[in-house]
Amino acid sequence: QVQLVESGGGLVQAGGSLRLSCAVSGSIFNIITMGWYRPAPGNQRVLVATISSGGTTDYADSVKGRFTISRDNAKNTVYLQMNSLKPEDTAVYYCNVLSDWYDYWGRGTQVTVSS
Repeated sequence: QVQLVESGGGLVQAGGSLRLSCAVSGSIFNIITMGWYRPAPGNQRVLVATISSGGTTDYADSVKGRFTISRDNAKNTVYLQMNSLKPEDTAVYYCNVLSDWYDYWGRGTQVTVSS
């Protein structure tokens, strides 16, 4: 059974940093991307950052230059380093693993940025 467990969320002041982790347990074959999403107005989850199996990264415009996604294949873990946090980054952050036949989601970790 596959599980994605996020950690690292919390409360931080504007300008601060947090590092999110997502540990994947169980076997997932043919991973296309691993990444992070957060809800937009209307509650639809939108891309924050993804990293492909080949290491190609993609970021939302709003986080470029502030957030960095990385992965440790040996540990089956994906990370999101968030710097220069802003109050508008406040959200529940969801880990995602997209394979060629299924879309896996974690339960989310809350990030709150105070002004």
